[in-house]
Amino acid sequence: MDGNTWFMLAAVVAAGVAIAAAVLLVRVLSARRLLLDAGIPLRDKALFWVAVIYTVSPVDLIPDPVYLDDIGLLMLALRSLHAAAAATTARPLKEPDRV
Repeated sequence: MDGNTWFMLAAVVAAGVAIAAAVLLVRVLSARRLLLDAGIPLRDKALFWVAVIYTVSPVDLIPDPVYLDDIGLLMLALRSLHAAAAATTARPLKEPDRV
């Protein structure tokens, strides 16, 4: 394979990774309604904002043509938000004291 073929292959892979990062960012933003839930801990809510800011910031652990760190952080934020939401809904409601 010549250099042009490798360049095209790298461009296709980079475009696929960028699309995956964009899809995950949209999923994180659509999960923002969980931030309004009072039962979700502040730690999980803060992780949401950290993931969004890190994804759009120009400062990255890995340079921007490779979105692996962005994707990883977005997946962590999604998993954390959904786990916190599931934990709050799984807790039984406290019944009022009867006198």
